[in-house]
Amino acid sequence: MATSVKTIPSALLTRLVRGRAALDVMLVIGASVFIALAAQVAIPLPFSPVPLTLQPLAVLLVGVTLGSVRGAAAAALYLLEGFAGLPVFALGHAGPVWLAGPTAGYLFSYPCAAWLAGWLSERGWGSTTLRAIVGMVAALGVIYLGGWAWLAALSGSKAAWLVGVRPFILADIIKVAIGASLLPQMQRLIAKI
Repeated sequence: MATSVKTIPSALLTRLVRGRAALDVMLVIGASVFIALAAQVAIPLPFSPVPLTLQPLAVLLVGVTLGSVRGAAAAALYLLEGFAGLPVFALGHAGPVWLAGPTAGYLFSYPCAAWLAGWLSERGWGSTTLRAIVGMVAALGVIYLGGWAWLAALSGSKAAWLVGVRPFILADIIKVAIGASLLPQMQRLIAKI
């Protein structure tokens, strides 16, 4: 009797990755590249030190797709790539200085957000659009909290809200809605593999 795979992470684990360490590593590396590519889709905002990018959506999708452990590993690898000097951060920036600048709080929150998105996905939170939205918004909240806290330490809590969170809410809601609307279909497709 065949068992039904209900989540993308469990499908990857049971049908693709189990016992294949090299493939597991390649998935993590590929996901870190996906985050880096999403970072290059960036619009600098004149009133904020934080550009509008597709990074948060990529981090959430990596977590939802790869699961908590591999998702967090991919986001951590992305940070290591940038720290090592690869131009993976928004607008092609690289180096340790970017992990101490105004966007550092967002960057450091990525492994935690990917982990949470993956953890929720492993528990079936991508099975419906509404549950996927709630799960992705919760993980996005981790990114906002990290970014806001870092900016608040640099410039105060009100300024951090005004330049680091508020301008991004509408765009991120749209990105999450698009990503979450695709998850149930992706899970059904993956379950058929």
